[in-house]
Amino acid sequence: MSPTVEQSVLARLVTDASHPVTISVTLGYSAADPLAVAMLFPPEVSLHDEGVTWVFARNLLDGGLRGEVGAGDVHLWPSSRTRTMVELSSPDGRALLEFETAALRSFLFLTYAAVPADVEDRDLDMDSALAELLRETR
Repeated sequence: MSPTVEQSVLARLVTDASHPVTISVTLGYSAADPLAVAMLFPPEVSLHDEGVTWVFARNLLDGGLRGEVGAGDVHLWPSSRTRTMVELSSPDGRALLEFETAALRSFLFLTYAAVPADVEDRDLDMDSALAELLRETR
């Protein structure tokens, strides 16, 4: 059984509204996919009945706690000493969220306790993973 980490955190959805919208986001990590973290958004804040899950690199989350990082659909940066911004973009739109840095750091610490950074890719078989990916795209 692979170690997993799951933690609910609050985020402020940045909108044009005068009152901030606070949502609960579930952060997830599994040793079965040691390079990735997931953010699960509940159905009430997504366009989908089952909610939406964003998966991106764990090292992206780590870097975003210290400086501006990201390419493509996910960008992270510290907005102050205590807050971290996460910007998610898709064909359906864009979301800008503000998290307490301490909550993200706590989650990240738990993921590194489950699978340290220096061993996260030790058991990956890149040739098999690439072959599987190529089969799926055909």
